[in-house]
Amino acid sequence: MRMRRKPNLDARLERCAGQLVERPEEYAGRWREAFGGYAAVEVELGCGKGRFTADAAEAAPETLLVAVERDPSALVMAMELARARELRNIRFILGDVGMLGGLFAPGEVGRIYLNFPDPWPKSRDAKLRLTAPNFLRRYAAVLAAGGELWFKTDNTPLFDWSLNQFSAEGWTLRDVTHDLHANGLTGILTGYEAKFVAEGLKINRLVAVKAAGTKTLDDGEVPRLRNASLCDARGYEESVETNAKKERA
Repeated sequence: MRMRRKPNLDARLERCAGQLVERPEEYAGRWREAFGGYAAVEVELGCGKGRFTADAAEAAPETLLVAVERDPSALVMAMELARARELRNIRFILGDVGMLGGLFAPGEVGRIYLNFPDPWPKSRDAKLRLTAPNFLRRYAAVLAAGGELWFKTDNTPLFDWSLNQFSAEGWTLRDVTHDLHANGLTGILTGYEAKFVAEGLKINRLVAVKAAGTKTLDDGEVPRLRNASLCDARGYEESVETNAKKERA
């Protein structure tokens, strides 16, 4: 669901103009040098209101974090947060994952963050999930060899389905967990994540590494997705039941 348009949105966007990249395709292949000679480039897909964005940028000042968000009302809140915290190593793009190949040169990105994407539970919509093969190949195309995709979701059915997609597309998986915060809060949280954890919902997480055999868009036809429905839209009930069974075992 898209956010309601924020009051004075245009004026607020203008005040953050220094952080918004208007023609991002012009920087493909030269993001690090163009914005201050950073050691690495990382990308967050769907930054929302920017809690994770700001915290991640603050934790790694030597890295340029490029945050992509398609909802201008969410984007302006993320930019205002970064501006208030005086974070200089973030740039924002108003757009979506479909633009990815035109924004970065092959191998330019060291890491991609994909946090709590829409699960698109119906089988007919499976191709829209951001862990579907057509998207995984886009990520692989811009990631460097050994580059990483960090994926988190509260939706256990989506996570388990995604595990199969990563494996089939030739990614190496590590740090796979169905309960990221089992032993206390781990890593940088998004706003949604903090809310879900407070509700008692367990968080799924994995790191997918681009390997020699990881497929890109150059590797032929993308497989069609069949019988790909998820059991529910959010995964809450499934997550609760799955974890209850594990604890009883």
